[in-house]
Amino acid sequence: MLKISFILFVLFSLQVQAKTLSLEECITKAIQTHPDIKSATLAVKQTKSGIDVAVSDYLPQVSLSAEYDATRTYVLPQNGIFNTINDSGLQAGVTLNQKVWDFSKTTSYIEASKIQEAIAKLSLQDAKALMSYNVKLQYELIYVYKEAIDVRKKDMQAKKELYNQANSLVKLGMKTDADASRFLSSYYIAEDNLAIAQANYDKARLNLSSFIGEKVQGNITLEDTLSTHKISVTNTLLYKSILESNLGVATLLKSVQKDELLYKATKASHYGSLDMVASYNYQDTLNEYDSTLLGITLKIPLYSGGRTSALVQESFLERKKTEALLDAKELALKQEFGSLIIDLARYEKTIQAKNAQLGSAQKTKVLLDARYKEGLSTYIEVLDATFLLLDAKLGLLQEKYSKSSAINRIEYLQGKIL
Repeated sequence: MLKISFILFVLFSLQVQAKTLSLEECITKAIQTHPDIKSATLAVKQTKSGIDVAVSDYLPQVSLSAEYDATRTYVLPQNGIFNTINDSGLQAGVTLNQKVWDFSKTTSYIEASKIQEAIAKLSLQDAKALMSYNVKLQYELIYVYKEAIDVRKKDMQAKKELYNQANSLVKLGMKTDADASRFLSSYYIAEDNLAIAQANYDKARLNLSSFIGEKVQGNITLEDTLSTHKISVTNTLLYKSILESNLGVATLLKSVQKDELLYKATKASHYGSLDMVASYNYQDTLNEYDSTLLGITLKIPLYSGGRTSALVQESFLERKKTEALLDAKELALKQEFGSLIIDLARYEKTIQAKNAQLGSAQKTKVLLDARYKEGLSTYIEVLDATFLLLDAKLGLLQEKYSKSSAINRIEYLQGKIL
C-alpha cells in the first residue's frame, strides 16, 4: 500500500512539473526553434563564404587549357610566296597567376568581409535579444491575464452571492426587486468580462506558442516575474551600459569600419595591380614543341569611362550615411532611455498608490457587505465598493506589467537575452 502511494505521489509530481513553464525555458525554446533565429544563423554562415571569396584573390589562380583541331589551315611562307596546308593540331597548357601587389585593394576587401561576419554575428545576437524581449512580454502578459481571470471569477462569484442575498432579503420584505435585478445585471456583466479576459488569455497563449514552437496549455503554471523584476543601477551608469552594449550601435560602428575599408579598396582600383604569371604549353601543330613563360605583369587602368571615380564617390557617401545613422541611433537611444526612466518612476508611484487603494477597497468592501446585510447600506454602495476593489486589483496587475515591460525594454537595449 505504501509503495502504491509513493508511485501515485511521483506520478502526481511529474504531472504538476509538466504543467510548469519557466520564462528561461520559453526563451531557450524560442531561440532554438524560431525561423528568425535560423535565418540570422544562416546569414552568419553566408558571410564565412564571403571571406573565402575575398581571400581567394590573393591565392594562386591556376587554369588549364586544351584544344584539338581535326583539321586546320596553316600558312607557310616560302620564297615570298604563302603556301597553305591542312593538318590536324593539338595544343594544351597550364597557366598560373599570382597577385603580388594591388595597393591593399584585396587586403581591404578581406578585412571588410571579416567585419561583415562580425556584423552578421551581432545581428544574430540582436535577433536573439529581440526574441527574448518578445517572449518576456508574452509570458508576463499570460501571467497577468491568468491572474485577471482569477480576479474576474471572484468578482463574478461575489456578485452572484450578492444576488442570492438580495433575493433572500426580498422574500423577507427587507429589500426590493430593484436590488436583486441590479445585482443580477452586474453578475451578467461580470460574466461577460470574464469571457473577455479568457479570450485575451487564449490569444496570449497562442502568441507565445508561435514563439516557442509548441502549444502552451491552458492550465499552465507560470513564474511570477512581475514582482521581482528590478533595476538597481543609477541612471547614468545604466545609460552608459546601454550605449556600450547596445547591439544596434555596435552593428553601426562595425558598418562604419567596413565602409571605410571598402572606400580604400575602391580607391586602390585606380592604381591597378602587379601580378606574377607562369605558364607551360605543349603544341603539336605541324611541329611539336614546348613553350614556357615566367614573368611579371603590371596593369594600370587609364580610363574606365568614369566608372571607378563614381564607385569611389559612392563608397565615400555610403560611409558618411552610415556615420549619420550611427549618430541618429545614439540620439534615439538617449530619447528612449529617458522616456523609460520617466515611465519607471511613474510606475513605482502608481504601484504604491494601487497597493494603498487595494487595502482600502478591501476594508470598505467587507464593511459595506456587513452593513448591507443589516439594511444599513444600499446596493449601489455595495456595487461601488465591489467595482473599486476590482479596479484596484486589475490596476495593480496592469501597472506591474507595465513596469516589468519597461525593464524588459531596457534589458533588450542592453543586448541581454536571459
